[in-house]
Amino acid sequence: MKQVNLDELVDRVLVELAKQSSSSAKKEPLQAGAHSSDPIYFPEDKEMGVEKPKDRESLERAMSRTPARIGIGRAGTRMKTRSYLQFRIDQAAARDAVTKDIGEDLLRELGLPILQTKSADMQEYLMNLESGRRLSDESVRWLEQNGDKGKDVQIVVSDGLSTSAIEANIPDLLPALLQGLALRNISTGKPVFVKRGRVWVQDQIASIVKCKAVISLIGERPGLATAESLSAYMIYQPSAQTVESDRTVISNIHRGGTPPIEAGAYLAELLDDILRYQASGVTLARLRSR
Repeated sequence: MKQVNLDELVDRVLVELAKQSSSSAKKEPLQAGAHSSDPIYFPEDKEMGVEKPKDRESLERAMSRTPARIGIGRAGTRMKTRSYLQFRIDQAAARDAVTKDIGEDLLRELGLPILQTKSADMQEYLMNLESGRRLSDESVRWLEQNGDKGKDVQIVVSDGLSTSAIEANIPDLLPALLQGLALRNISTGKPVFVKRGRVWVQDQIASIVKCKAVISLIGERPGLATAESLSAYMIYQPSAQTVESDRTVISNIHRGGTPPIEAGAYLAELLDDILRYQASGVTLARLRSR
């Protein structure tokens, strides 16, 4: 019996699935195996996999309102091939989002200085939370000498747990945020990029540049719905007594959630409130509701 190469088999299945998809469906390129240099386009649109559903209209409505894998049907006791391959693609995207390095070309294009935390590598970053919450000694010295001091807002961009989120959102979000702050006459320090950073590193940065408020734009932990979701953490004058409820958080920034340009405008408005009320987190929410 002829032995079948698994990579070739998967590629053939992907090609057949792509042929079956609607020509108007939204598609993303998926690179074929090493034996082929031609990209395969795997459709992102949802397809109902349940044969003869009892209430098709209700199922279609539910599928349109959530990225969860519902209505995918089954083949015997297993999920169908198309659903299984989409699951593996999403799983691979999530893994890559955590482990890959961000392209330095993008950082140069955005003009972001690169700082490092005490995490020597991704393994240490994942296993030792504290290592991502403090800048390396070299980065501290750089920020002390070159950081813009005494500004209203300091912007920090960090890969966090998803470089994909930074690459997908920051090119649109950062200019929109900077423009929104400038229109409100809010002074900003030069934005910086922190490699392998966690949210709390913003406290140390704020203490060095002496800003009034700091915002961290950081990649979220990727899931199987998207690997490109980004969060914004803002805090007014953090100190050693800062707790998590002192931070204002806006999450789910990505093309399927809050679009990055819209998010940039909203974050500028929110930072304006933080400066006006001189508060963030739970305290800010309470003051704004009065």
